[in-house]
Amino acid sequence: MRYYLKIVVVLFLGISTLGSAQSLDGYLEEAAENNPLLKAKYAEFQSSVQRVAQVNSLPNPSISFGFLLSPSTPHPGNEKASIGIQQMIPWFGTLKTSGSIYELQSEALYHDFLDAKNELYMNVKSAWYPLYVVNRKILLQKENRKVLMSYKQLATTGFKVGKNTMVDVIRVDLLIENTDTEIKLLEEEIKPLTITFNNLLNKEDTSEIAIEDTIGLVEIPANYRRDSLLANNPTLQSLDLKYQSAQASEVLAGKEGLPSFGVGVNYSFMPDSRNMIMPMFSLTLPIYRKRYKAFAREAQLNQEAIEFYKSDFKNTLISNYEMTWYELESSKEQLSLYQKQIEKSKIVITLLEKEYSNTGEDFIEILRMQQELINYQIAEATAISNFYIALAKLDYLTAKSN
Repeated sequence: MRYYLKIVVVLFLGISTLGSAQSLDGYLEEAAENNPLLKAKYAEFQSSVQRVAQVNSLPNPSISFGFLLSPSTPHPGNEKASIGIQQMIPWFGTLKTSGSIYELQSEALYHDFLDAKNELYMNVKSAWYPLYVVNRKILLQKENRKVLMSYKQLATTGFKVGKNTMVDVIRVDLLIENTDTEIKLLEEEIKPLTITFNNLLNKEDTSEIAIEDTIGLVEIPANYRRDSLLANNPTLQSLDLKYQSAQASEVLAGKEGLPSFGVGVNYSFMPDSRNMIMPMFSLTLPIYRKRYKAFAREAQLNQEAIEFYKSDFKNTLISNYEMTWYELESSKEQLSLYQKQIEKSKIVITLLEKEYSNTGEDFIEILRMQQELINYQIAEATAISNFYIALAKLDYLTAKSN
């Protein structure tokens, strides 16, 4: 079984206005359409919408029918049969209040769906950038191997003319073998990363992933979307709606503790063909109050619990924002450092190569600096990935979908 991953990456270092890949945006749309958890969240919301229509309706009317089986002696005024229909009507405003409870709960579920969508987008981005890093590492290690092969040829030539010993050739051979192993391990790492990414899109494990993007850093304003942190968060909005629903439940408990009415009509079939129509009225008396008091108390406790949940979530949200902002700034600082180290390492390597060509000395230092260079380049790619993963998390925290 083979895992394919195409990569066409043009890397612009430094700050630019270019963001994540156009292909990544396509994957976000795919995930939104195909992810089973997101589909489940939306179906749950749609199901709750249907519940609103159920509770807004009056209870079914009741129909009664009766007849005299075998009267021994018919008497004037005795009815032969009767049929009646009755409709119970709750206290004024009960149905509307009951409907508003489920409307609010339905709207809360929609915001839960929005939060799940935003979280899915964050997860897709967080799974895409590690694939970029692994492939960037493979490219860098392959370039490193070419450089090491040129060093081996240089050391071999120097040995033949007596400038250096065979030890230099063996040293570079060891590094080439290490590089080959590293490339193999990185290629094997693609498999689990590919499966993880495709699972988010509900695709086959072996589906090809195209990374065709210009990756650079975007300029992030100070306190990026900080003002929308609490204002637009779907979870906070969902909790607000659930709180309003609990308030409506408390009102409903009071209304259900009031009488309900029954209106109807009864039609009687009389022996003398003088049939009778009789209007009917009934009243239910909710004299057992324990149930209604418990219902009201439940609603009050739910409001209290939601207030605590909301307070805790706000604290967590603010803490996560500050930590993620630190991770974002830290990645930018690290990237700046690695870029400087890369440039200086290249200058040092160039000078060492010239000296080695003339004297055959400091070959160990050349190899050491070359390995430092590849490490800085890998760290640079990792810093870029960390920046965008932190940005994806920040977008989730501030409810920015894409």
